[in-house]
Amino acid sequence: MTSHPSSGVSPDVTGAWLEGDDPGERKFLTIPSLLLENGDRLEEVTIAYQSWGVLNEARDNAVLINHALTGWSDVPGWWPSMVGPGLPFDTDKYFILCPNVIGGCQGSTGPSSIAPDGKRYGSRFPTLTIRDMVAAEVAFSDALGIQKYRLAVGPSLGGMRALEWAITLPDRIGAICTIGSSAVATGDQIGTASIQIRAIRNDPNFHNGDYYESKRGPVDGMGIARRIAHLTYRTEAEMDVRFGRELQGDDTGRYAVESYLDHQASKLNHRFDANTYICLTEAMNSHDVGRERGGVASALGAITVPVVVVSIDTDRLFPPRLQAEIAELVPSALALTTISSPFGHDGFLVEVEAVGEVIRHALTLG
Repeated sequence: MTSHPSSGVSPDVTGAWLEGDDPGERKFLTIPSLLLENGDRLEEVTIAYQSWGVLNEARDNAVLINHALTGWSDVPGWWPSMVGPGLPFDTDKYFILCPNVIGGCQGSTGPSSIAPDGKRYGSRFPTLTIRDMVAAEVAFSDALGIQKYRLAVGPSLGGMRALEWAITLPDRIGAICTIGSSAVATGDQIGTASIQIRAIRNDPNFHNGDYYESKRGPVDGMGIARRIAHLTYRTEAEMDVRFGRELQGDDTGRYAVESYLDHQASKLNHRFDANTYICLTEAMNSHDVGRERGGVASALGAITVPVVVVSIDTDRLFPPRLQAEIAELVPSALALTTISSPFGHDGFLVEVEAVGEVIRHALTLG
């Protein structure tokens, strides 16, 4: 069930998008057709994925990792010291799978992919929801013959998807672990995200999303979006202690914190598609486990599998009250685990020892 990638693009220095240059040794799987929540249908959907370890004879040691917004299938590339022999996702014990989400730009079908008519989707790519992403993950799992995961785990956007697995497919997972995530997107999150989206769309090189054949894409708008987002990923205290009012010390006259944010923007621009950023951000904005299920309390109250909920105490993008809500409303949830970190939302990336211990425990529940 393999195919050639229909996506997997990265920008050159001008912001134009070219095939290739994706990190990690990916495999590709084709889903013939995927019906979306809004009634649209995607045909010949490519899912890029990576795996570690070996599926045992009983086929009961599979673990699903749901990556975050700008993550991808190469887990060691964005979540260091977590996957490998003796590590929290112990490849001597478990078969670890991480598919790149649909709408992505690291090999799975997304806006930069070639559509059935031979042209890139661009502005024609359909609107996605978290539930669409999970539907693609289910089809992916079916194609690989994975009937049940010991654990579905993810931070942020990945935690949203893990929750959807627990609600809609309790017979397909032993347990879930949701880290720095929520049951519903808040007004504050949607407001911040909408500014990022507007920055990209207002870039004169955005061309309504059809910029792939242009010499320059919406690099400036994407950079602004990333700068705004990165501030929400970190904390006020860290920015002040780390940078304060220091100048960069070069000819630019920039503050050191400006230089830092410029660097973060440049890094993302060289590995991520602006249309994908919009697509996945809008999917996160749509997140509401209670939609058409009688509300959040009703949806969470129906979960029956063990749920491990992890909070970062300084997270200002997904504040701890959002994880506390999940832990309180899910009957099968364990007591909320709070990790102390000066790094805010990005604490799930940095505090690998503390997060790793939680993962080890969660893997015993499935």
